[in-house]
Amino acid sequence: ELARERIGRRRFHLGARVLRSAATGARFSRERARRLYGELLELRDQIAPGAEVPFTAITAMPELITAPDTLDSEELRRALGTAFDVAATALAAMRESEGRALLADIQRRHHRCRELVAALHARAGRLVESYREKLRERLERLLAEARVQLDAGRLEQEVALLADRADIAEELARLDSHLDYFATTLGESGPLGRKLEFVLQEIGREANTIAAKAQDASAAHLVVELKAEIERLREQVQNVE
Repeated sequence: ELARERIGRRRFHLGARVLRSAATGARFSRERARRLYGELLELRDQIAPGAEVPFTAITAMPELITAPDTLDSEELRRALGTAFDVAATALAAMRESEGRALLADIQRRHHRCRELVAALHARAGRLVESYREKLRERLERLLAEARVQLDAGRLEQEVALLADRADIAEELARLDSHLDYFATTLGESGPLGRKLEFVLQEIGREANTIAAKAQDASAAHLVVELKAEIERLREQVQNVE
């Protein structure tokens, strides 16, 4: 419960390793010292009879120090609590630092999306008019080749109906709304990742529709860049809780 309160993640792993100091409750084993020294003397007699074997030869052997088999549970609990507090504080500081950098990058990319949508707004009216002119020229050429006469009013009506398919005003309006909501959501507290991902899905859907409608090369380039920024935003939002 303490870990969930401090960390706040749904899944996490905690591990601890207890290192017992030899000075804490440790004992010097005289029996082991006698046995080890005796074994050294026997080895001396076999290899170098008469050679001196100083007692200090066994003082560095860890077998001479024995630690208690059990630990005080209350002392262990306090030690683990202290270690966890230190680790949780360090983790919180790291997450805060990473969060600030992540937020700055998301805001920068969101601002770039705003700029691209504004540029598309500036071209939206000309897109329809340009498409209408191209349609009119194409229809007139086809009618002339087929030697078909069509009333000028009827021609304009057909051209207008077809040109409406290139109108991206509604998609741009929805993009503005989605981008506003994205910015508002960024300022909220609590888990935001899934909500931001959902908004980006809607933004991406509108961008795809505009890409299908855009008949102008410059507008198409703007949409390509917009979709690239949306994808980068999606990658960053995956790091948001």
